[in-house]
Amino acid sequence: MAMDVYTRLMAGAGSGNSFDRHLFACAIAVAMADRSGRPLTSGLGLSAFNLAALVGRYFPLAPGLLSGLSGEEEDEPLAAEEPDLRALLVEHRSRGLVEEEWLAHVIARRSLGANHLWQDLGLTGRADLSGLMRRHFSRLAEANSGDMKWKKFFYRELCQREGIVICKSPNCEVCADVAVCFGAEDGVSLLAHRPVSQIRHCSVSP
Repeated sequence: MAMDVYTRLMAGAGSGNSFDRHLFACAIAVAMADRSGRPLTSGLGLSAFNLAALVGRYFPLAPGLLSGLSGEEEDEPLAAEEPDLRALLVEHRSRGLVEEEWLAHVIARRSLGANHLWQDLGLTGRADLSGLMRRHFSRLAEANSGDMKWKKFFYRELCQREGIVICKSPNCEVCADVAVCFGAEDGVSLLAHRPVSQIRHCSVSP
């Protein structure tokens, strides 16, 4: 179960910020649960080199995460927009940390999933994702002042960069579909497949 993987990862010794450790543990756990035989690099959008660096820093007692990797696996995009989203995130990183490069890859890859982004990242709720954005991509967090759904916000930003008009209304206040972009992102965490209110292991603050 993904929660068991998360718990084991968080129980082991490792360096780095505790909130970042939580973020990576959640993403790894949910990627392992849904990878269907694919290497973990594919589920996270990381090269074998970057995954090894991440594991070495945050989860040194879990070298099994690297099993089956040859060291040659590269981060090949799965969708045309993935490199653009990755670049957008890296461009707006707050601290200049390598963790932000890793997170940019992970977010861009997991954003291709069918669920809310916070779910496909294995997080407990949208608040975790907002905390991630405030900590590591603060300028984008500030730009999303209306609290638009993060996937919608990312793709709106990418379209605006390309001069593509995707909105049928001149502003959000008069749009009939405002709930599609700003509605609640409730749901069940994919980490444990049970209501968020029952999950305690992931309640780590940035």
